[in-house]
Amino acid sequence: MFTIGDFARHGRVSVRMLRHYDAIGLLRPARVDPYSGYRFYEAGQLARLNRVIALKDLGFTLQQVQAIVDDEMGTEELRGMLRLRRAELEAAAAAAEARLARVEARLRTIESEGRMSTHDVVIKSVPAVRVARLSTQVASFGPEDISPVAGPLFDELCRRLAATGVAPTGPGVQYYEDAPDGGGIVVHVAFPVGADTHGEDFEVVELPAAPTLATIVHHGSMDDIVPTAQALAHWIDANGYRSTGYAREVYLAYGEGDPAGWVTEIQEPVTRTG
Repeated sequence: MFTIGDFARHGRVSVRMLRHYDAIGLLRPARVDPYSGYRFYEAGQLARLNRVIALKDLGFTLQQVQAIVDDEMGTEELRGMLRLRRAELEAAAAAAEARLARVEARLRTIESEGRMSTHDVVIKSVPAVRVARLSTQVASFGPEDISPVAGPLFDELCRRLAATGVAPTGPGVQYYEDAPDGGGIVVHVAFPVGADTHGEDFEVVELPAAPTLATIVHHGSMDDIVPTAQALAHWIDANGYRSTGYAREVYLAYGEGDPAGWVTEIQEPVTRTG
C-alpha cells in the first residue's frame, strides 16, 4: 500500500486533492489507520484516479464525475466520451490547448491499464555526482505545472553553461523536492559536470548517492510519461518495495527532433517493506 503522499506523487495530484476526494466520497482510501488516522491507498486505485482527473479536466463537475465512475463505465464508452470532448476542445480558444494535452495523456494512461508488462524494472544504485543546476518553484507535481517550466529551464542552463565554457559530462537530470515553505514543489534541472567546475550564473552542487532505485525506461514524449511512471508504481507495490521520495528523470536521448525518439529513465528511490 501507499501512504497518501506516495499515492499523490504516483497519481500526479496533490495530497489536498486526495483528502477532498475522500471527504466527498469520490475516492476513499483503501485503509485508514484507526489510531493515527493515516490514509493508505492501493496501486489499483490509480485506475479510478485516472478517470476522475480525465473527466474533471474535461469540465465535468465532481458530482458528475462521481455519477460516471460509480456506474463503472467501460473503457470503450469512456474513450468515446473523451474523444467527443477532445473535438470540442480542438475548436476552442488557444488557452484550451494545455487542457487538451492533459486529457490526452490521461486517456493514454487509461487505455494502457493492464498492458504495461513489457516494461523492464531494474533495481540499481547510483553514486553521488557533481552537477550544475537551475531551480524553480511550481504549484504542484502535476504535468500542467512542471512541463511549461522544465524545457525553458533546461534551455537556459545550456545557454549559461556554454557561455562559461562548461561542457556537461553526462545526460541531463530533472529531480524534485518539496518547497521549504510547503507551498509547492521545487523543480531542479541539472547536468553532471567536472569536479573543478564553478559558476556564478548557476549552482554547482552534489546530487547525493542513491543506494536503492527502482528504474524504468520511458520512450517518447514527456507528455506521455504518466503510464510509464504508474507502471513503475504498480511494480513497486507488487514486489515488496515502497517509495521513499520523488523520482529523478534522466534524459538519455533528448533534443529538438521527433519526441518519439526521446528516451528517459525514471529513477525512484525505494526501500523494502516489512
